[in-house]
Amino acid sequence: MRRFLALSLSLLLLSLSACALLPHRDPLNINVVGIEPLQNQDMEVRFAVKLRLQNPNETPINYNGVALSLEVNGQPLASGVSDQTGSIPRFSEAIITVPVSISAFSVLRQTLGLSQTQSLDNLPYVLRGKLSGGLTGTMRFVDKGTLNLPGSTAGTW
Repeated sequence: MRRFLALSLSLLLLSLSACALLPHRDPLNINVVGIEPLQNQDMEVRFAVKLRLQNPNETPINYNGVALSLEVNGQPLASGVSDQTGSIPRFSEAIITVPVSISAFSVLRQTLGLSQTQSLDNLPYVLRGKLSGGLTGTMRFVDKGTLNLPGSTAGTW
């Protein structure tokens, strides 16, 4: 029994020290830098969302797959995935493009969710995503803000 206890304690200490050896990574800085229309498919609208990913870490970030979901005004609007692979060098940035789809039902849900007095300007959005990272781990990110549409009454972007 004493031997089992000593072995268990040794394994516990070894596992705790292994966690300390894993590198600490700062979160990626993510910005949407462009949205381009793609060919529509039946009852959905498709866009290519361009993201700028900035790596503020001392080591490169390798990824193998990207997933995005966009919520506007508290309601799901668009989602997309891509199996692209790549690497963002240390203290560097990259632009990746992810195709997203907006179903007719999502547009209807958004339309019904707006009050008659609410404009399309300053709607809150939440962009959630993840970069699949294999051995380095999946990196999740969130970007929040408000949509400022061109030509709105506020006149800002």
